[in-house]
Amino acid sequence: MSKPPQEESPVEVFKRATAATVRAIAEREDVQVSFGAEGAAFSAARVKLPQPGRDLSAAEAAQLRGIADSMALRLKYHDDSVHARRLPAGETARAIFEAVEQARVESLGARRMVGVAQNLQAMLDERYRRQGYERIRERSDVTLAEAIGLLAREQFTGTAPPRAAQAVVEQWRPWLEARIGKDFDELKRLLEDQDAYARASRKLIQDLDVDLGEPAEASDADDPNAEGEEDEETEAQAKGSESAVAGAEASLEGGAPEGEDEGSEAGADEAQGELMPGAGDEDSTKPGRPGVLPRNTSAENVEATYKIFTTAHDETIDAAELCDPDELARLRHLLDQQLAHLQSVIARLANRLQRRLMAKQQRAWEFDLEEGLLDTARLSRVVTNPVYPLSYKREKDTNFRDTVVTLLIDNSGSMRGRPITVAAMSADILARTLERCGVKVEILGFTTRAWKGGQAREKWIAAGKPPNPGRLNDLRHIIYKPADAPWRRARKSLGLMLREGILKENIDGEALLWAHNRLLARPEQRRILMVISDGAPVDDSTLSVNPGNYLEKHLREVITEIERFSPVELVAIGIGHDVTRYYRRAVTIVDAEQLGGTMMEKLAELFEEEGKAFAPARRRGVRRNQAA
Repeated sequence: MSKPPQEESPVEVFKRATAATVRAIAEREDVQVSFGAEGAAFSAARVKLPQPGRDLSAAEAAQLRGIADSMALRLKYHDDSVHARRLPAGETARAIFEAVEQARVESLGARRMVGVAQNLQAMLDERYRRQGYERIRERSDVTLAEAIGLLAREQFTGTAPPRAAQAVVEQWRPWLEARIGKDFDELKRLLEDQDAYARASRKLIQDLDVDLGEPAEASDADDPNAEGEEDEETEAQAKGSESAVAGAEASLEGGAPEGEDEGSEAGADEAQGELMPGAGDEDSTKPGRPGVLPRNTSAENVEATYKIFTTAHDETIDAAELCDPDELARLRHLLDQQLAHLQSVIARLANRLQRRLMAKQQRAWEFDLEEGLLDTARLSRVVTNPVYPLSYKREKDTNFRDTVVTLLIDNSGSMRGRPITVAAMSADILARTLERCGVKVEILGFTTRAWKGGQAREKWIAAGKPPNPGRLNDLRHIIYKPADAPWRRARKSLGLMLREGILKENIDGEALLWAHNRLLARPEQRRILMVISDGAPVDDSTLSVNPGNYLEKHLREVITEIERFSPVELVAIGIGHDVTRYYRRAVTIVDAEQLGGTMMEKLAELFEEEGKAFAPARRRGVRRNQAA
């Protein structure tokens, strides 16, 4: 039996009012609105919004309303079929097209409803603050599509950009207005006509010298007289409509619409051309996708060894330095909310691992010795019968060795969403569990500072684009928890994994070497390195000017060296990706929800001294030699 209205909690009243507002703005009674802990989602007539907290502040309420209003405006003003017909095939072009379309629908609502404008401004300000836009000092740290979307909103509504993104807009403004200032005026004039607006958007993309990713004859589709040909293209771009439906969520969350065809011919066409100067300006809307393979694969162009064009802009940084304390606290609170749902399952697995470890560390004593520690439990017999000598005891040596475990977590864009959330939760629980057992844990992450090159690529361009430059991006290696730091001091830093904008591209080989060398410097007797990844190495900037297997080959070489010659024990967990072709000790899981249990189980197997499947490789070699 439902509660009377007067018994509803304030949160329930807020949810009911928000759902009604979505339907009213969209002018659709069939829209189903739900709330969940995993954030916003959007498809067809279903809208899922973040679960509001019990103590909902005015600022948080405005941000949540902004997300709801943005989705409702997309339902009201956006036509999927028109969008799909005009959607470019090139990846960067598609990202810009999506950004200006989202700017259109939000601007229409903001111009007509003052409250909606305020909600959207609150949502965008929080979004860009979470992505760290306030601290960005270089233009290459923001994608071209994001910058165009920000400037388009400013042009269409006449209001200043969100406070957190104002510095970013000012960095991009001179470059963009010099190239597409007139295009913005044309777009503003056509806001009410989606089809005409879409054609003008394609012209804007061409004025930026960004490839639409289509054959030359396909560009005639912008001609109003070519509507018949466009109908045929529409069928070929069926998946584009699904991407368009997800565009609202992608614009809000900074992620990619699900379901884009990563292996499309369009992506390959785009890859044939040069990346734009200032490679960091490129698109990030499809993070972590399989990198486009280079064209110069002839044997004479292949360098014998792995090279790095420049390390001047690489960084190894503590997680706390990438985010202000208030933001870290908020992200940690978000992680704690997620932990509440998996606490019982993973905690049970953690307790099982703890029992197995504590059993190995259990003390054993030898009694009735002539020297050692005085056995006070046997003093009574000496008192009752003085002829008995004093009894001593000594602790036996245990087989459990001093151990340190390093978790190296892939922070590439393809981990965005549930995988990185579960990885952060599992790392948090594992660190607490092993710390209780006296096992030190280090938690590391690896990504790049920019999409598609950053300053390294700009330096390469300035140098005249020498062939086979080697690795051509700026590395970012993140220390979430040092081995010697207690969990309570590092707990907030783990929330950084949930922050938008941190996850970019992944160069696994160098990250593995970095984590391995940190372990080698540790004094512990046993050193374990666990890698958590969901794909092969991907860096578009590097792969566009080097052989196609450049990063993968280096990763294989690093793994081989560690597994054959290093005292470090290496194990890998692949999320939806077969890592057994790289690592000797590896397991692949299909669902990110399996990660916590798999981590516990594999560590438990490693701690089993007699476990054959995960015995150190050097021991197996010794046994084979003895048998021979």
